[in-house]
Amino acid sequence: MKKLLSGNEAVARGAYESGVIVASAYPGTPSTEILETVAAEYPEIYAEWSPNEKVAFEVGVGASFAGARVLVTMKHVGVNVAADPLFTMSYTGVKGGFVLLCAGDPGMHSSQNEQDNRNYAKFAKIPMLEPSDSQEAKEFVKMGFSISEQYDTPIIVRITTRIAHSKSLVEMEDRVESEIPLEFVKEPRKFVMIPAHGRLRHVVVEDRLKKLKEFSEEIPIQKMEIKNPKIGIITSGISYQYCQEVLPEASVLKLGMTNPIPKDMIRDFAGKVEKLFVVEELDPFLEDQILQMGISVQGVGKLTGELSPDYLAEFFQNKVEDMKIIHPTPSEKMNLPARPPAMCAGCPHRSVFYTLKRKKLTVTGDIGCYTLGVLPPLETMDTCVCMGASVGSALGIEKATGRSDNVVAVIGDSTFVHSGITGLVDMVYNKSRGTVIILDNDTTAMTGRQEHPGTGVTLMGEETKRTDFIKLAKALGVENTEVVNPYDLEALDKAIDKAVNSDELSVIVTNQPCLLLRREKRTQIAEVDLASCIGCQLCLRLGCPAISVISSDNKKVKIDSMLCSGCMVCADVCKSKAIISISV
Repeated sequence: MKKLLSGNEAVARGAYESGVIVASAYPGTPSTEILETVAAEYPEIYAEWSPNEKVAFEVGVGASFAGARVLVTMKHVGVNVAADPLFTMSYTGVKGGFVLLCAGDPGMHSSQNEQDNRNYAKFAKIPMLEPSDSQEAKEFVKMGFSISEQYDTPIIVRITTRIAHSKSLVEMEDRVESEIPLEFVKEPRKFVMIPAHGRLRHVVVEDRLKKLKEFSEEIPIQKMEIKNPKIGIITSGISYQYCQEVLPEASVLKLGMTNPIPKDMIRDFAGKVEKLFVVEELDPFLEDQILQMGISVQGVGKLTGELSPDYLAEFFQNKVEDMKIIHPTPSEKMNLPARPPAMCAGCPHRSVFYTLKRKKLTVTGDIGCYTLGVLPPLETMDTCVCMGASVGSALGIEKATGRSDNVVAVIGDSTFVHSGITGLVDMVYNKSRGTVIILDNDTTAMTGRQEHPGTGVTLMGEETKRTDFIKLAKALGVENTEVVNPYDLEALDKAIDKAVNSDELSVIVTNQPCLLLRREKRTQIAEVDLASCIGCQLCLRLGCPAISVISSDNKKVKIDSMLCSGCMVCADVCKSKAIISISV
């Protein structure tokens, strides 16, 4: 049976068919849907959202050491967080197969950089596979587990945004359980990386790499397609699809395994074509290695942004005389007004940034939907580097300038759990007098509203203990803590003033859920009782398109029932309680 699956769904299916026992991740676009699919469709697999990618990887390490096949997923920047255990696991090797699914984001659709994670595989001396469609995404995951166990190594399967989110037909197969016993057997020389053991394991790594180089020449996912010999293209991943679309008659060496590369096969292919090109996104990863082999090759790609069929067609237009070039005809460009991203109307974060802007404070920001606070009309975020950096950056500014009354760290609830807690420990330990605002909207909003330790619900829908940010802050040594309703502008204003003017470290937690959560849970819409409305117009500040003024000389408001989403945020801020709910 065949099904139309996205690359992410196909990865989840590959894990299921491979007999995976444990899957762990931290949500991050474009990889998020993999674990969501696992949890929703494959109850045979234990699936969890971990606090961050390092922990997700370490959970996978333990499960692999106990004999389980393990899938760990994350976006490309998440591998930076997980790099510590990744490089050491290259030394320890595995027991049960271990696949790290890394989803890159060329073009930075939802990321702070577009690093090329093929370099991680080369640096860690572990194999990497790169599928070019959903069918291969499933098959390469399954193959990854076999390679992992055969060569005693973790393996990276790398996809990118286009593979993750595009769909193609996938052949569905049955689940096959692994024959490795599920038990932890003590092997200190393999699993305990003290220097004496590490030195021995490094020899194993280098010997393994030699064997993998030989294997890369034989593995059937390295495919040589000899057609017109005038032009030869070496490529992988989504770039292969672009080449097929633009130059269907060209000879192609499609690499499914991109680390280590098959050098003998590349030499053979180069000898069969007149002109040799490498088509790849971002870094000249393949090109540099081929040039080092002494082979003349021209790289085709972009160091910044996504590759596209149009880009390839333009590049090859004057280089190929007698070969058919097929590419999309660029549509006539329309001068449409730009629509930059913005926080949702009524978002509980908007009032926080509105207040911080009015107070002209320096705001060290973080990764999440609230990062949109840097854009108009709020324009109230001054730094954003990586998960958790807001806290450490605020401390750094304080220590550099000697002032804490003009800087505030702003961090989301999921991000605080991910990487903000240690920063807060640092502030306590080093006697900071700064202010941290934890924007608790009860979800990981930016990646699609996933659960996290602060929500009290697991990925598999089970209720669990909920991290209490105030109790945690107090346990770390923060004396000045306060929970504030961000829709209460007066209370929010006072809380921020009190915090920034304090001689001690302060933590403020805002406590209203993401607006989209409220929309999902409520079945009523808002209506204004005009007799009670006093015209304070606080509800208008939410920016909700359903709320408007009746007339220029009458400050009372009305709500368009067709536009109202039923979130009822306006009722929360209404001073006169004139806004009431009615059933949908």
